[in-house]
Amino acid sequence: MAWEWHRPLEARQLTLAVLSFVLVTIGGLVLLIPPYFLQGEITTVPGVKPYTALEQEGRDLYVREGCYLCHSQQIRPFKTETDRYGPYSLAGESIYDRPFQFGSRRIGPDLARVGGKYPDSWHWLHLRNPREIETRSNMPAFAFLEETPLDTSTTQRKLEVLRWLGSPYSDRELEHAVADARAQMATIADGLRSGGMALSDVQAQSEAIALIAYLQHLGRDLGPYAIPLKTAQVEEGR
Repeated sequence: MAWEWHRPLEARQLTLAVLSFVLVTIGGLVLLIPPYFLQGEITTVPGVKPYTALEQEGRDLYVREGCYLCHSQQIRPFKTETDRYGPYSLAGESIYDRPFQFGSRRIGPDLARVGGKYPDSWHWLHLRNPREIETRSNMPAFAFLEETPLDTSTTQRKLEVLRWLGSPYSDRELEHAVADARAQMATIADGLRSGGMALSDVQAQSEAIALIAYLQHLGRDLGPYAIPLKTAQVEEGR
């Protein structure tokens, strides 16, 4: 039959493997070479800062738990999206994401602008049991994060590697990475207690606190650039 031309090729395993390698190599080069020559072409967005030590730990937990499989972090320039999630995403917002968390599915809502949308106590309850917040939610519970102490043994090393990759961390931020993370955790924990949450000492230094810190960072660096870039430039007389 006309559609069976590939069967002789499939019978030659070595030839098939070599040709498959060549095709994958060509496809990889097509994807990798253009971005290489676009280095430095991304518009810098004033106000965007690298994650704090605690926020970086929270980001790693976000990746570890596979949150990106259900939540995207990319608002596309369509009215249906900007009406629901806020101003569309700019490339410069993700300049310190390694790798970025754009995502490809939205089983849950987009999180690009979730920072500051809800109080820390909302996130605390939502991680413990999403059904306490939204009865129809299909998000799994992450209550174990609230009982798991955050491991900061590699925090400083993570920031050192990120600075080597281009994130502008100062010597002071590297040297005090763990202390700064602990201080930010204490601030968030105190706020949760003030909001009526009864936290144990373990919970006050838990992975859940770090994840909340990361989520509250998302979309909050832009300032006037939280509106579309061209509009902001016009308003500033550029």
